[in-house]
Amino acid sequence: MTSRIGDIVIDCSDPELLAGFWCSVLGYRIFDRDETGVAIRGATVSPDILFIRVPERKAAKNRIHFDVCATDGDQQQELARLLELGARRSSIAAGGSWVVLEDPEGNEFCLMSKRIAPEPEPFHEV
Repeated sequence: MTSRIGDIVIDCSDPELLAGFWCSVLGYRIFDRDETGVAIRGATVSPDILFIRVPERKAAKNRIHFDVCATDGDQQQELARLLELGARRSSIAAGGSWVVLEDPEGNEFCLMSKRIAPEPEPFHEV
């Protein structure tokens, strides 16, 4: 018997802001929202991402983070796009093949140099 990740849950101050940012980054769509937060989903079997409102602010470096890879261009083109969407460079030192960034609430993520194939056509919003 095995398990799979069903949801990735991210505590945040502004679920709408982060859901919009990550939808733009990943090509996901909002599929549910309520008073506690916003849920986004990709077109494939990837886990849903839930942004849940919490009262406290982020206090330290993330212990888990996303590594994202460009699908339609090189790393520098994707870096420019992510910065335009609202990401910012992190003060955390980057490695040789990745760039450390932060989303609008300061959650770290890495932009990798490798490129991956784009996802299939997105599903329709509910």
